[in-house]
Amino acid sequence: MAENTIQKTLIIVKPDAVHRGLIGTVLGKLEARGLRVAALRLMRIDRSLAERHYAVHKGKPFFSGLVEYIGSAPVVVAVFEGPNAVAVARATIGATNPAEAAVGTIRGDFALEISRNLVHGSDSVESANHEIALYFRSEEISDYRRAIDPWLTEQ
Repeated sequence: MAENTIQKTLIIVKPDAVHRGLIGTVLGKLEARGLRVAALRLMRIDRSLAERHYAVHKGKPFFSGLVEYIGSAPVVVAVFEGPNAVAVARATIGATNPAEAAVGTIRGDFALEISRNLVHGSDSVESANHEIALYFRSEEISDYRRAIDPWLTEQ
């Protein structure tokens, strides 16, 4: 992959983070890293959408629990954009298991258990494209440049 490839990635601030009042913290860490919010929505994920989102895990013992959990309370769904956004977001989020997540990451600083790990981030450009399409129509994703963008990357 070329350096500074502009990508989009899907972020879901999960029910545990919403209930704990960490929406701003999660989104803020990604923004502070330099990623740009391109779309944002507070919503409740219904069972059908949850099953489509987690389809890759269908048949695994934890599938039902994932589906039930993600729909148990409101979530914030966002599209973030920037250079290598998928890898940058995942590094900022931290390891899936919070016990293995580095201090300074969202999960490393705020989560304790894998089943309550606060945030979802797409794991590849392909999955990001698929996941974004589940939650947003293309016209709902904003394309704009921020005044700070030249200070974040070489143009």
